[in-house]
Amino acid sequence: MEKLAETQYPIHGLLRRRWSPRAFSSRPVEPDKLRSLWEAARWAPSSYNEQPWSFIVATKDDEAEYARLLSCLVEGNIQWAQHAPVLMVSVARLSFEEDGKPNRHAFHDVGQAVSNLIVQATALGLVVHQMAGIFPDKIRELYGIPEGYEAVAGIALGYPGDPEILPERLRQRELAPRSRKPIRDFVFAGRWGRPSPIVTGDGS
Repeated sequence: MEKLAETQYPIHGLLRRRWSPRAFSSRPVEPDKLRSLWEAARWAPSSYNEQPWSFIVATKDDEAEYARLLSCLVEGNIQWAQHAPVLMVSVARLSFEEDGKPNRHAFHDVGQAVSNLIVQATALGLVVHQMAGIFPDKIRELYGIPEGYEAVAGIALGYPGDPEILPERLRQRELAPRSRKPIRDFVFAGRWGRPSPIVTGDGS
């Protein structure tokens, strides 16, 4: 199932294809493809090239490890994420390695690494759904995450599945059209809230 973005202006086909389904196939993800995803994340940009990202991963090949990571998700996410063959949690290092000062861009840079990973996943025919609904304290305890690091988000990953496997409420969301704010709502110039003339056409 594809849900191509209806864009106002041309964008790359991979970006049009990327979306966040909740229906996953039981088909395992090949290790070579997973390594390609992490390689894509590895080459993401970051402040001072700090690369403050790490990933905790579990696949259904190891049932105990998979169950442990699944237990770190809130119940609403477990309901559908339990079908994904791969689960991950992204983790941010919150300070710079060289001087120990706080890195206020750490979460931003982890997001950039995950974005790279997602584009690569889309190119390989995979789908990814990120989750805010995790238990960071439980993740820290279960995996021995040291101070100065923080779990950022959960990630479900795999091949697309049939929306019919989802409960009715989630199935409706799966099939609903995609939508986004118009560009004029978030690209400003001159003062906050004033759409850039490039967007409105006044600056052409």
